[in-house]
Amino acid sequence: MNETAAAGTDLEMNVTENAHLVNDTVTSFTWSNLEVIVQDRNTRAPLSILSNATGNVCAGEMLAILGPSGSGKTTLLNALAHRAAAANATTAGNILVNGHTASLQEIRDLSAYVEQEDALIGSLTVRETVVFAARLSLPHTISRIEALRRVDALIAAFGLQAQAHTIVGTPIKKGLSGGQKKRLGVASRLVTSPRIIFLDEPTSGLDAALSLEVCTYIKEITRKNKLITIASIHQPSSATFQQFDKLYLLSGGLTCYFGRVGEATAYFSTIGYPIPAETNSADFFIDLVNTDLDKNGEIRRRTSHICQAWKSSANSRELDTAIQKTVEGTSSSSDIKIPRSTSWRTPIILVHRSWIKSYRDVMAYGIRIAMYLGLAILMGTVFLRLKTEQAYIQPLINAIFFGGAFMSFMAVAYVPAFLEDLNTFRQERANGLVTPLSFMIANFVIGLPFLFIISLLFSIITYWMSNFRPSASAFFTWVLWLFLDLVAAESLVVLVSSIFNIFVVALATTAFANGLWMCVNGFLVPMDILNPFWKYVFHYIDYQAYVFQGMMVNEFGRRSYSCDKIAKGHYQCSYPSDLNSIGKIRGVDVLRQFSIKPGEEGTWFGIMVGIIAGYRLLAYIVLVLRK
Repeated sequence: MNETAAAGTDLEMNVTENAHLVNDTVTSFTWSNLEVIVQDRNTRAPLSILSNATGNVCAGEMLAILGPSGSGKTTLLNALAHRAAAANATTAGNILVNGHTASLQEIRDLSAYVEQEDALIGSLTVRETVVFAARLSLPHTISRIEALRRVDALIAAFGLQAQAHTIVGTPIKKGLSGGQKKRLGVASRLVTSPRIIFLDEPTSGLDAALSLEVCTYIKEITRKNKLITIASIHQPSSATFQQFDKLYLLSGGLTCYFGRVGEATAYFSTIGYPIPAETNSADFFIDLVNTDLDKNGEIRRRTSHICQAWKSSANSRELDTAIQKTVEGTSSSSDIKIPRSTSWRTPIILVHRSWIKSYRDVMAYGIRIAMYLGLAILMGTVFLRLKTEQAYIQPLINAIFFGGAFMSFMAVAYVPAFLEDLNTFRQERANGLVTPLSFMIANFVIGLPFLFIISLLFSIITYWMSNFRPSASAFFTWVLWLFLDLVAAESLVVLVSSIFNIFVVALATTAFANGLWMCVNGFLVPMDILNPFWKYVFHYIDYQAYVFQGMMVNEFGRRSYSCDKIAKGHYQCSYPSDLNSIGKIRGVDVLRQFSIKPGEEGTWFGIMVGIIAGYRLLAYIVLVLRK
């Protein structure tokens, strides 16, 4: 603890040095008559899931929100943080900072929220994680040296100096332990020197030793820097529970107790529920009000008695009186602000972070590059050295379809990587650090160089092995169409995954959409006989159709093919052409069979850009609406 205390002192000095960032300090955080109401799924009547919640926490204190599953712990935590307490919920009541009503933006400026499921990027190191958190949240007025000093102080304060250059950990490469990840998650949120910390079950998934380790570090930081820490917690060990100063016990959204942890045992004894010897007090309190274990109604009656006893207790009356005095002196604004990073810098920071992830984490693009190279070798060896004879015309068309359609189909491999980025975005957005626009810009920009590299490598192998039209201009035109194909396919993945953020659903939906585009792109069924419904509803918005047409014109627009010679001066030609008499077939006559007109490549290119922009715009709208 000496090392931790010394590091905590360094952090305290660092916060003091930057005291000019805050117009005032937070000495108290108070809430009263807090109520969260949702609509009952069966009766559609209003249903209260949190009632008359009242409490206060002072600087340097840690509050534990305790209760059985479904008791309202996370609901209360979200309501205090000015987050959506539940889906379609209405929240009412008073939330005060230093006796003043705090708005959403002020709470965001003053606080940090650490969710139960961390959004750490596995391919970043510990130091990089905290550095990027600092760059996203600190104002540009803070110098780089000062920001890095704050980063190093936090890493030291949470005992992560030895792991500073260790990656967080990916499914392929092991990194930090569970306890170290939890500490890093908290540290990365403290870089802006918030005055209030909200923790959603910070010990979930950890054993007793790691839980104690995490809470000990948090307590040390809270006391050294006079922070206010509010954490929902589920079944802590006795040692972990004793790290907290105050307890808020909930059951069914009702308050069972609020007060000092050390006074809780005595309080419950006075109302007729003494704790047995050698019993973990936290487990005892939870079991006491856990109505999920109720078989004959006894626990519900007991819980109702406990809640009523609290309402009529002297402790509750004292709390109400103290808070009422605070509420009477409220004003509309706390006027406490911490400036944040300017928004124009955010996309640049996100691109930098995504670049590190993309080249370091093989799950992002490495596996996809290997997969596409394997597909290129497969295609090149199957469609090997096709000739300019009519027997090879159909295989050439098949190769063009296969190259474009299956390349875009295999973009489904991007789904897991995007969903990981989306999870990180959600948590950073909830903390007011990232906007949907900056996220979409960074996501689009970072993918372009990798998709171009994939297109180029695939084409170098496939184009020349299959013996497509041998010219530099034709080759790079092929690369361009393939690049647009991949960008459109990845944009489709982004849109679908933004709507359906469950891996299996996003994967299945994207695969279905790509299967649909294959069916109506004009290859499997020629345009002149394609069902009008599929033609007019889907074909003209099918990006694969324009890629197929562009590649077909690139191959057949300036090439001719020889017919089968059956006798001297006599030929058998599969496609009608004005060159049949000399045993030739113009490539444009092949295009005519697919209702493809050369000279419209510029229009197709513009439509492709429009489709890509449309997918991205729709994904952006989805993220904006899905708060």
